[in-house]
Amino acid sequence: MRKSVTYDKARAFAVRIVRMYQWLCNEKKEFVISKQCLRSGTSIGANLSEGLNGQSRADFVAKMHIALKEACETKYWLEILSETEYLEPKVYESLNEDCVELIKLLTSSIKSTKANQ
Repeated sequence: MRKSVTYDKARAFAVRIVRMYQWLCNEKKEFVISKQCLRSGTSIGANLSEGLNGQSRADFVAKMHIALKEACETKYWLEILSETEYLEPKVYESLNEDCVELIKLLTSSIKSTKANQ
C-alpha cells in the first residue's frame, strides 16, 4: 500500500480519538456520543486505507468521499461533546483543528484526482 501524508494524519487522529473515547468513558462516564465519535473518527483512516488500495481512480474517489463524510460527522460529534462540556475547550480546539485539516486534505485530494481523470 502506498502511504500518504493524509493517511498518516488520519491514523494519528484515530489514535487521539481512541484515547479521547477511553478518557470520556473512564473519567466522565460518557458512552453514547463518544462512541459515535469513536466510530466516525476511526473510520476516516480506514476508508482512506481502502481508497489507497482501490482498484481504480473511481474506487479511490468513492472511498475518499466516504472518508470525507466520516470526517464531517466526527467534527459534528466533537462540537456536541464541546457544547455539552464533556471536552475542555483546549482539547476540543486541538481535535477540531486536526479534523478540519483532514477535511481540507480529503477535499483537495478528491478535487485533484477528479481533475486528473
